[in-house]
Amino acid sequence: MKILFMGTPDYAAAALKSLIDAGHEIVLVVTKPDKPVGRGGKIVFSPVKQLAMEHGMEIYQPSRVRDPESAEKLKQAGADIGVVAAFGQILSAENLSAPRLGCINIHASLLPRYRGASPIQQAILDGVEVTGVTIMQMDEGIDTGAILLQEEYRIRPDETAGSLFDKLTEIGASLIVEALRGIEAGTLRPVPQNEEFATLTRQIRKDMGEIRWHMDAAEIERQIRAMSPWPSAFTRLPDGRFLKIWRAEAWELAPSADPGSVAAYPTRRLLECGSSRDAAPGCVLYVDEGGSFFVACGKGVLCVREVQLEGKKRMAVHDFLLGFPMQTGYGFQ
Repeated sequence: MKILFMGTPDYAAAALKSLIDAGHEIVLVVTKPDKPVGRGGKIVFSPVKQLAMEHGMEIYQPSRVRDPESAEKLKQAGADIGVVAAFGQILSAENLSAPRLGCINIHASLLPRYRGASPIQQAILDGVEVTGVTIMQMDEGIDTGAILLQEEYRIRPDETAGSLFDKLTEIGASLIVEALRGIEAGTLRPVPQNEEFATLTRQIRKDMGEIRWHMDAAEIERQIRAMSPWPSAFTRLPDGRFLKIWRAEAWELAPSADPGSVAAYPTRRLLECGSSRDAAPGCVLYVDEGGSFFVACGKGVLCVREVQLEGKKRMAVHDFLLGFPMQTGYGFQ
């Protein structure tokens, strides 16, 4: 098929590579404009542009794809179908109708759940066990089009947004080829989404990484995984410095145990935890020099395993404690 491809990041580049390998003709690649990065303002190409350049493809980088001239450019490409993956701009009706068969999208959730900008992070935050990838027929709504094909993926207990991104990228790259095969054969039938189950996610912001210790330990543990690698979960030291927390576990506090004793932490639980009794949320209950410290939460205890102090490299708690003495009663803001 003649394909108009629209995408920008790694997630999209993997899909483009899969289409190339499957033998589809990419008549035009549309990606966001190049942007300067860092203090030096070096211009960096998107992963999609880099791949398209390697294969000698025609590239189009409109600052606003909804403008009339952009719509005409897409129409002139003469594509059979448009494939969209994390393009980064909202398409108009004219954009969507430019290819003969319209446009289809690769979305990293099982629609209608988790429409919008952050389906991967939100699935982890919510603690769902299963997510996946949807290939859908695009309309003018935000991920509201009819479903063509889906594949499920079971989220691992230690899954981060980064690892889940990689897995769903792999699934999406394979699924889009399967979907195009079904469209060509006429075997795929669009299924309208059930609005009763629709949820919408929002853009991830840096401040969403800040840990609120009054939350349940299980919720904070999911936040740590959902915000990895960006913006990362963080707390504040009494002197105002930031401490990123990269790896932790939610533990149950045994009701009969002394909160300051290691005996209070015999089992790991990823369920709603018991009360941390009189300890204020954010208070360090116990420091294990072997490689962890335990922080009281609104419910339960967070066992912290890997951190990064502001201006320092990421490290195991054992190494962190060698240069940062921490005692029971230390409090995070």
